Amino acid sequence: MVRPRRFRNVGQVPGINYFKPTGVTVRELEEIILTVDEYEAIRLKDFEGFEQEEAAKKMNISQPTLHRLIFSARKKIAEAIVQGKAIRIEGGNYIVIGRGIGRGSGRGFGRGRQVAGIGRGKGIGGGPLAAGPGGVCVCPKCKMEVPHAVGIPCYKMKCSKCGATMVRKDD
Repeated sequence: MVRPRRFRNVGQVPGINYFKPTGVTVRELEEIILTVDEYEAIRLKDFEGFEQEEAAKKMNISQPTLHRLIFSARKKIAEAIVQGKAIRIEGGNYIVIGRGIGRGSGRGFGRGRQVAGIGRGKGIGGGPLAAGPGGVCVCPKCKMEVPHAVGIPCYKMKCSKCGATMVRKDD
C-alpha cells in the first residue's frame, strides 16, 4: 500500500504563474507544468539562498525530497528555455503557510489528483465574470481589499482577516 504524501509547506504562491517566449502565440506553444512545490524549492534555494537543510525544514520535507524537487524544477526550466516552451506554475501537493502572494492561504492539489471535487485549470474564456488582469478583490464582510492576482479569480480567494470568500470590486 502506498503511503499518502504529506503536504509540502509553501510560504509564497507565485503572483505570476505563466511565462512564455516573446514573439510566439500561446496557441503555438507547448507548455511545461512547474508545480507550486517545485517553484517553492527553487525560490528558497536559488532565489532566497537558503541551504538545502534549511529549505527542507521550511517546506516540512526531507533533504532528499527537496533535492528531487529542485532537480525536477531546474530540468523543466532548462527545457522551457532551450526548446522555447511556456511554463505554467500550478498544482502540486502543498499547503500555504503564512501570508503568500495570490491565494494567501489554502491547499493546492496536483495534476491528475482530484480531492473532494477540486480539479485544476481555469476553463476556456473565463465567462462573464472574468474581468481580466489588474483590479481589486474585496471582502464583502469586512471590506478588506487586496490586489487581484492574475490567473486566480477573486471568488477562489479567502479573506485573511475573516475567512469570507472574496469578490471582484466593481469599478
